[in-house]
Amino acid sequence: MRKIILICILAVTVFACKSASTATTSSNGAEPLSTKLDKSTQVAIKGNWVLTNVSYPGSEYIKVNSFDLADSKCFIGSTWNFISNNNKGSMALASSGCTDFSSPIVWSINSQGMFVLKILDAGIKAKKVRDGYLLKIGGLTENSFQLIDNINVGGQVKDVVYQFQRAN
Repeated sequence: MRKIILICILAVTVFACKSASTATTSSNGAEPLSTKLDKSTQVAIKGNWVLTNVSYPGSEYIKVNSFDLADSKCFIGSTWNFISNNNKGSMALASSGCTDFSSPIVWSINSQGMFVLKILDAGIKAKKVRDGYLLKIGGLTENSFQLIDNINVGGQVKDVVYQFQRAN
């Protein structure tokens, strides 16, 4: 009887020490996403930015609720701060005709070029926030870049392009 109990305890210990997977699944559930970070791209976008335009290539007449916060057009003129050494920052919306909103954020860019964004509520730590957003990063220059989100409109995947310009 003691041998059975000892074997059970040993088996529980071995399974409890099993390491967690280092990859998560992409938004389409097909290929794994890398948890490695693209540090050089993160450093390239550190600083203060203004979101200058939101467009929907090929679908200009749709209405999008961006990041489950507000109409996408309310994000035009929003200010974003990205701190690359700790992957924190902030965002603030202040467009006329829209509700003002500001929040701390946690962000990163993985080695597959995906921008990972978590919008935090006051007093909530990032590790407690389970929901976030995966966007493609594109058109990166010294003074501008784009974040590209994919949305489903009537069974078709459409892009939402957020254009950023470096703030003075």
